[in-house]
Amino acid sequence: MNVETKRRRLDALEACHAIQQFSAGIDYNGFLADEMRQAALERKFEILGEALSRAEQSDPELADRLPELRRIIGMRNRIIHGYDAVDEEILWDAVQFKIPLLSEQVLIVLREAGEDI
Repeated sequence: MNVETKRRRLDALEACHAIQQFSAGIDYNGFLADEMRQAALERKFEILGEALSRAEQSDPELADRLPELRRIIGMRNRIIHGYDAVDEEILWDAVQFKIPLLSEQVLIVLREAGEDI
């Protein structure tokens, strides 16, 4: 794995961990009531989507290993380009159900590439 691919995968993993940390201890209503937390989570989704997009460019087979890759990239695009049309329910669903699994999958991909994480 080249340095660029490794960096992007690590960025994705770090963004997943931050999303999990920023959402710990709150429910959907708490999320909706906390504009700063919403902004922080959206920013981490932007980073996650961009990191995965760049990682896929250097490793096109990554999409086969990370089934949610294109959906996360699409969410990143929606947050950036359609900032006024972000569906907070979809975002929260991803926080709760997609990110924990994606985090594990990225970790597995890194370890299989010989990274000591």
